[in-house]
Amino acid sequence: MIVGLAQLNPVVGDIEGNLKKIEDTLAQYSPCGVDLLIFPELFITGYPPRDLLEKPWFLKEVEKSVTGLRQLSLRYPGTGILMGLPVPTDRTVGRGLYNGAVLVYQGREIGRTAKTLLPIYDVFDEERYFDPAPRVETVPFKGEVLGVSICEDAWNDPELWPSRRMYSFDPIEALAKQGATLLVNISASPFTVGKEEIRYRLIRNHARRHNIPFIYVNQVGGNDELVFDGRSMAFNRRGELLYLGAPFKEEIGIIDTEKETDTFLYSSQDRIQSVFEALVLGTRDYLKKCGFKKAVIGLSGGIDSAVTCCIAVEALGRENVLGISMPSPYSSASSVTDSQKLASNLGIQFLVIPITQVFESYLTIFDGFLEGRRLDIAEENLQARIRGNILMAFANRFGYLVLSTGNKSELAVGYCTLYGDMSGGLSVLADVPKTMVYDLAGYINRSKEIIPLEIIHKAPSAELRPGQTDQDTLPPYPLLDQILYLYVEENLGVEEIVQLGLDEDTVKKVVRSVNASEYKRRQAAPGLKVTSKAFGMGRRMPTAARIEV
Repeated sequence: MIVGLAQLNPVVGDIEGNLKKIEDTLAQYSPCGVDLLIFPELFITGYPPRDLLEKPWFLKEVEKSVTGLRQLSLRYPGTGILMGLPVPTDRTVGRGLYNGAVLVYQGREIGRTAKTLLPIYDVFDEERYFDPAPRVETVPFKGEVLGVSICEDAWNDPELWPSRRMYSFDPIEALAKQGATLLVNISASPFTVGKEEIRYRLIRNHARRHNIPFIYVNQVGGNDELVFDGRSMAFNRRGELLYLGAPFKEEIGIIDTEKETDTFLYSSQDRIQSVFEALVLGTRDYLKKCGFKKAVIGLSGGIDSAVTCCIAVEALGRENVLGISMPSPYSSASSVTDSQKLASNLGIQFLVIPITQVFESYLTIFDGFLEGRRLDIAEENLQARIRGNILMAFANRFGYLVLSTGNKSELAVGYCTLYGDMSGGLSVLADVPKTMVYDLAGYINRSKEIIPLEIIHKAPSAELRPGQTDQDTLPPYPLLDQILYLYVEENLGVEEIVQLGLDEDTVKKVVRSVNASEYKRRQAAPGLKVTSKAFGMGRRMPTAARIEV
């Protein structure tokens, strides 16, 4: 059987546009003799559709799309179409929807299946919308017996979770026992660092264990905070790789299931390169799918804004990025000159708008109210908020989207200003620890100096008071990021972290800051997820809480 793996980028909610993608793919590949075209999980709605699934009018449009699929299949009678979409359960109890898949061929729906394992951890909340399939069933097609599963259904490998399996049922094992001759998994699996290797081992193990070829088709593209990296795969029955999709790009892979000898060795993408490409794709798709074409960034002369600007240029093109330097009385001369050099290297438009006069006008307003008090955080934050207002004014006037430049380390401990540097429509580095920001800068400069070395080597500083550096109030970033990783991503408590040899007072200070800054993060711009636990939709902590440390 000739199978096409349609690793494509759907738009959430755009049923008509996503159906058109299917039509275009059929028009190109059906005449080439493709027997089966496979599209990702919930492709017709885009993933994740979230509360659109609670709208009756939306679900009616989804049902109409099945009619559209049947009509398409009549025009291309040699090719079956397998794709994901929500399907009604026809039951009076439960949510009333399955996360399903349909196989359409020659004008008829010849198979329908549904997701059995519904994830409710991290960014996933599928039990909010779907009922689990009561059983798994194979689908005969063109001499093969298809064992179709959906995303999480493949993630109950006992070797992957040796200490505690998430589920008691293994849909892949059940499909194999029912006589499947070709296993298929349609997926919308978001990117995180290192996840590609886990997926590879996971699908390879299924093929080896059951001695059945396995095809895995994953979505690509950015939808809100989530980025999908594609990397669709096909394995022969021995678990040898027949096909590996490109990372972060749309691609149609074609394989012949009878040719099991054209194998090659697996090689994962470089870790930092994968993060960079994920941020570029996430930024590009966020702007495009939200209707924006251009971005504006406040360039401080620091590494965070420099890396954010480089990502924006890669995502949008230099002609669509504006950088603005806004020096205050406490800004170093290099904050402007380094920003100017960065802008010149990138070829973007660059403006300098000093804020000293505006800042002094603000201080005049407080005459008589703040007398006798030394310069403190209130005056520092005024500068950040002035800058935020200037960026938003440009955004409003010219239709730009403001890109926030803060990193995960700063957001974690509240080293950021509400309505100031936190202003923006998208926070590109919100899930990138400070130490990884430096790694990204090194990757960006891998061939030539784009980010000036002066920016990379200078001590990080908000420059909101004389002689200020980040390390005045924060631990060194390598230590801070280590503690944050253990507390936020590994869910360790203070005692457990201290037992690893870290200073107790420092650990407690960091943990208190993380807990106390939840109210700020609730008001932050959406951030692109690249680690196993990002602030935002996948980390649901109470704000009005008392957590003893």
